[in-house]
Amino acid sequence: MQFKRFIMVLGLLCCASAYAAEPSPAHPQVEIQTNHGSFVVELYPERAPKTVTNFLEYVTNNFYPGTIFHRTINHFMIQGGGLTAELKEKTSMAPTSKTALAATQKENLVLPPIPNESNNGLKNERGTLAMARTFESDSATSQFFINLEDNKFLNYYKPDPHYIGYCVFGRVIRGMDVVENISQLPKKSVGQFTNVPQQAVIIEKVALLEKPIETSIESDSPNKSKSSKPASKGKKRG
Repeated sequence: MQFKRFIMVLGLLCCASAYAAEPSPAHPQVEIQTNHGSFVVELYPERAPKTVTNFLEYVTNNFYPGTIFHRTINHFMIQGGGLTAELKEKTSMAPTSKTALAATQKENLVLPPIPNESNNGLKNERGTLAMARTFESDSATSQFFINLEDNKFLNYYKPDPHYIGYCVFGRVIRGMDVVENISQLPKKSVGQFTNVPQQAVIIEKVALLEKPIETSIESDSPNKSKSSKPASKGKKRG
């Protein structure tokens, strides 16, 4: 009898251990598929609730397909999610949720800019996902970027437009090699745009994963380059 009870308790412990290893549902995971490969990001709504909600609205309303990574700088970051392959700003979406409709007030408009949640304790470290914006602190809409290095100068320092930083709200947990490869593509300048990949990096699909994958942070890969960062980085703009 005691042996059976021991087996039962052991079974329960094993189940509990397996459950604990499951990815937390509190951290949504999104797969971003491009014509150069795909990668998965994990989001942190407990740190940046408004930013994550905004990003998921664009995801669920199918805004990102057809946009590109229009600015890619090796050893710095790749930025996308707002321009088409013709380098035209995408200004329309087809909202499928009441939240999006309420926020836009009418159909086929992008969501309004969101507050900057950069003072959330998350840093612009290698592999992190952050919002792009203009010089205005609260101007982020759909564009985002992925850090390729620990970009400390993009972090929050104080509530001043020059030092408020850029809001980190997620991290690449699979496919960082794809992000790296995108950053290394040959570049060109087109009008006001610089560091544009010569071969368009088109976002084909962005979808929330119904079954989260096991988190595997790849941003600290021992194979990352130690080369110096380019002087052309300058201030991060939208």
